[in-house]
Amino acid sequence: MGKKKNELWEWTKALVIAVLLAAVIRYFLFAPIVVDGLSMMPTLHDQDRMIVNKFSYKIGEPERFDIIVFHAPENKDYIKRVIGLPGDKIEYKEDTLYVNGKAYEEPYLDEYKKQVIDGPLTEPFTLKEKIGQETVPEGHLFVMGDNRRFSKDSRHIGPVPLEEVLGDAGIIYWPIEDIRIVN
Repeated sequence: MGKKKNELWEWTKALVIAVLLAAVIRYFLFAPIVVDGLSMMPTLHDQDRMIVNKFSYKIGEPERFDIIVFHAPENKDYIKRVIGLPGDKIEYKEDTLYVNGKAYEEPYLDEYKKQVIDGPLTEPFTLKEKIGQETVPEGHLFVMGDNRRFSKDSRHIGPVPLEEVLGDAGIIYWPIEDIRIVN
Protein backbone atom coordinates (compact mmCIF):
# COMPACT_ATOMS: atom_id res chain seq x y z
CA MET A 1 0.00 0.00 0.00
CA GLY A 2 2.81 2.41 0.89
CA LYS A 3 4.54 1.81 -2.46
CA LYS A 4 1.37 2.68 -4.43
CA LYS A 5 0.80 5.80 -2.33
CA ASN A 6 4.41 6.90 -2.92
CA GLU A 7 4.07 6.29 -6.69
CA LEU A 8 0.82 8.30 -6.79
CA TRP A 9 2.55 11.16 -4.93
CA GLU A 10 5.45 11.15 -7.44
CA TRP A 11 3.04 11.25 -10.41
CA THR A 12 1.08 14.08 -8.79
CA LYS A 13 4.27 16.12 -8.22
CA ALA A 14 5.39 15.54 -11.82
CA LEU A 15 1.99 16.62 -13.15
CA VAL A 16 1.90 19.77 -10.98
CA ILE A 17 5.44 20.72 -12.06
CA ALA A 18 4.55 20.16 -15.74
CA VAL A 19 1.43 22.33 -15.49
CA LEU A 20 3.32 25.10 -13.68
CA LEU A 21 6.16 24.99 -16.19
CA ALA A 22 3.70 25.15 -19.12
CA ALA A 23 1.92 28.11 -17.52
CA VAL A 24 5.18 30.01 -16.97
CA ILE A 25 6.33 29.35 -20.55
CA ARG A 26 2.97 30.43 -22.03
CA TYR A 27 2.59 33.52 -19.84
CA PHE A 28 6.15 34.85 -19.93
CA LEU A 29 7.91 33.38 -22.98
CA PHE A 30 5.81 31.98 -25.84
CA ALA A 31 2.13 31.90 -26.71
CA PRO A 32 0.11 30.67 -29.68
CA ILE A 33 -1.96 33.09 -31.76
CA VAL A 34 -4.34 32.62 -34.68
CA VAL A 35 -4.28 35.14 -37.52
CA ASP A 36 -7.82 36.50 -37.86
CA GLY A 37 -8.50 38.20 -41.17
CA LEU A 38 -6.68 39.23 -44.33
CA SER A 39 -4.84 42.38 -43.18
CA MET A 40 -1.39 40.73 -43.35
CA MET A 41 -1.83 39.02 -46.74
CA PRO A 42 0.23 37.86 -48.63
CA THR A 43 2.72 37.35 -45.76
CA LEU A 44 0.20 35.76 -43.38
CA HIS A 45 -3.09 34.06 -44.19
CA ASP A 46 -6.36 33.96 -42.33
CA GLN A 47 -6.27 31.20 -39.69
CA ASP A 48 -2.46 30.75 -39.79
CA ARG A 49 -1.30 29.66 -36.35
CA MET A 50 1.83 31.35 -35.05
CA ILE A 51 4.08 31.44 -32.01
CA VAL A 52 4.42 34.81 -30.27
CA ASN A 53 7.85 35.27 -28.72
CA LYS A 54 7.09 37.37 -25.64
CA PHE A 55 10.67 37.18 -24.39
CA SER A 56 12.12 39.10 -27.35
CA TYR A 57 10.67 42.44 -26.16
CA LYS A 58 11.60 41.94 -22.55
CA ILE A 59 15.24 42.43 -23.57
CA GLY A 60 14.89 45.05 -26.33
CA GLU A 61 12.58 47.16 -28.44
CA PRO A 62 11.04 45.99 -31.72
CA GLU A 63 12.93 46.65 -34.92
CA ARG A 64 11.58 48.13 -38.13
CA PHE A 65 9.67 45.54 -40.23
CA ASP A 66 9.22 43.08 -37.32
CA ILE A 67 5.81 41.44 -37.24
CA ILE A 68 4.34 42.03 -33.80
CA VAL A 69 1.23 41.21 -31.81
CA PHE A 70 -0.27 43.93 -29.62
CA HIS A 71 -3.39 44.76 -27.63
CA ALA A 72 -5.54 47.01 -29.84
CA PRO A 73 -8.05 49.56 -28.53
CA GLU A 74 -11.02 47.28 -29.41
CA ASN A 75 -9.96 44.72 -26.76
CA LYS A 76 -8.52 42.52 -29.49
CA ASP A 77 -4.99 41.45 -30.28
CA TYR A 78 -3.75 42.67 -33.66
CA ILE A 79 -0.85 41.37 -35.71
CA LYS A 80 0.91 44.00 -37.86
CA ARG A 81 4.31 45.04 -39.20
CA VAL A 82 6.41 47.72 -37.48
CA ILE A 83 6.94 50.59 -39.93
CA GLY A 84 7.94 53.46 -37.64
CA LEU A 85 9.96 53.52 -34.43
CA PRO A 86 9.87 56.28 -31.78
CA GLY A 87 11.10 59.55 -33.29
CA ASP A 88 10.70 58.43 -36.92
CA LYS A 89 9.11 60.67 -39.53
CA ILE A 90 6.97 58.45 -41.79
CA GLU A 91 5.68 59.29 -45.26
CA TYR A 92 4.30 57.34 -48.22
CA LYS A 93 4.42 58.73 -51.72
CA GLU A 94 4.26 57.00 -55.08
CA ASP A 95 3.82 53.67 -53.25
CA THR A 96 7.20 54.04 -51.54
CA LEU A 97 7.90 54.19 -47.80
CA TYR A 98 10.07 57.05 -46.60
CA VAL A 99 11.45 57.01 -43.07
CA ASN A 100 13.24 60.18 -42.03
CA GLY A 101 13.47 61.13 -45.71
CA LYS A 102 15.10 57.84 -46.79
CA ALA A 103 13.28 55.49 -49.19
CA TYR A 104 12.89 51.89 -47.99
CA GLU A 105 12.21 48.77 -50.03
CA GLU A 106 9.38 46.56 -48.84
CA PRO A 107 9.89 43.26 -50.70
CA TYR A 108 7.02 41.61 -48.80
CA LEU A 109 4.65 43.92 -50.76
CA ASP A 110 6.00 43.12 -54.25
CA GLU A 111 3.40 40.40 -54.96
CA TYR A 112 0.47 42.72 -54.20
CA LYS A 113 2.00 45.72 -55.99
CA LYS A 114 2.09 43.67 -59.22
CA GLN A 115 -1.63 42.86 -58.89
CA VAL A 116 -2.81 46.45 -58.33
CA ILE A 117 -3.93 48.20 -61.50
CA ASP A 118 -6.15 50.99 -60.16
CA GLY A 119 -3.70 53.13 -58.21
CA PRO A 120 -1.07 52.57 -55.54
CA LEU A 121 -1.20 49.73 -53.01
CA THR A 122 -0.52 52.23 -50.23
CA GLU A 123 -2.27 55.57 -50.54
CA PRO A 124 0.07 58.54 -50.05
CA PHE A 125 0.12 60.06 -46.56
CA THR A 126 2.28 61.81 -44.03
CA LEU A 127 2.38 61.04 -40.34
CA LYS A 128 1.05 64.54 -39.63
CA GLU A 129 -2.07 63.76 -41.69
CA LYS A 130 -2.71 60.47 -39.89
CA ILE A 131 -1.83 61.15 -36.25
CA GLY A 132 -1.42 64.91 -36.09
CA GLN A 133 2.29 64.72 -35.25
CA GLU A 134 5.45 64.98 -37.35
CA THR A 135 7.13 61.96 -35.74
CA VAL A 136 6.17 58.71 -34.03
CA PRO A 137 5.78 59.62 -30.33
CA GLU A 138 8.32 58.35 -27.81
CA GLY A 139 7.26 55.01 -26.37
CA HIS A 140 5.11 54.19 -29.43
CA LEU A 141 5.29 52.34 -32.75
CA PHE A 142 3.64 53.02 -36.10
CA VAL A 143 2.36 49.70 -37.51
CA MET A 144 0.70 48.69 -40.78
CA GLY A 145 -0.74 45.51 -42.25
CA ASP A 146 0.84 44.14 -45.42
CA ASN A 147 -2.56 44.15 -47.16
CA ARG A 148 -2.48 47.95 -47.18
CA ARG A 149 -5.89 48.53 -48.73
CA PHE A 150 -7.67 46.29 -46.22
CA SER A 151 -5.85 46.78 -42.94
CA LYS A 152 -6.96 48.58 -39.81
CA ASP A 153 -3.65 49.78 -38.45
CA SER A 154 -1.88 52.89 -37.10
CA ARG A 155 -3.36 54.94 -39.93
CA HIS A 156 -6.73 54.36 -38.22
CA ILE A 157 -6.05 53.50 -34.56
CA GLY A 158 -2.97 55.68 -34.06
CA PRO A 159 0.48 54.74 -32.81
CA VAL A 160 0.77 51.65 -30.62
CA PRO A 161 2.17 52.11 -27.08
CA LEU A 162 5.18 49.86 -26.48
CA GLU A 163 3.59 48.54 -23.29
CA GLU A 164 0.75 47.08 -25.40
CA VAL A 165 3.14 44.94 -27.48
CA LEU A 166 2.90 41.25 -26.56
CA GLY A 167 5.83 40.13 -28.66
CA ASP A 168 7.28 39.16 -32.00
CA ALA A 169 5.32 36.75 -34.22
CA GLY A 170 7.84 35.13 -36.49
CA ILE A 171 6.98 31.41 -36.74
CA ILE A 172 3.99 29.83 -38.47
CA TYR A 173 3.38 26.31 -37.17
CA TRP A 174 0.01 25.50 -38.78
CA PRO A 175 -1.10 24.53 -41.37
CA ILE A 176 1.73 22.07 -41.81
CA GLU A 177 2.35 22.96 -45.46
CA ASP A 178 2.93 26.60 -44.43
CA ILE A 179 5.38 25.99 -41.56
CA ARG A 180 8.06 28.65 -41.83
CA ILE A 181 9.82 31.60 -40.27
CA VAL A 182 8.30 34.82 -41.63
CA ASN A 183 10.12 38.05 -42.43
